[in-house]
Amino acid sequence: MRDKTQTNSAAPGDRLIRAGAVVFFVGTVATLVTVAPFLLGTTPFPTYMFGLSMLMGVGFLVAGAGVLQSVAAGRRQARGASR
Repeated sequence: MRDKTQTNSAAPGDRLIRAGAVVFFVGTVATLVTVAPFLLGTTPFPTYMFGLSMLMGVGFLVAGAGVLQSVAAGRRQARGASR
């Protein structure tokens, strides 16, 4: 029989990965929407686009931290199982 509490709870690394992916996606969409008129030649270069691309970078870093946390948790679990 499976433990239902364990299947419904996400590991902290998984939550970070999801949060980072959402922030990265929002930053990507906002950057594309901002840059499209500039590329079409209808508006001057938007200086706040740098902030939007930084938002993408933050999302990438948060997701990377989640991956590292998941790897560390897996190593701890494997180390505990081998003892």
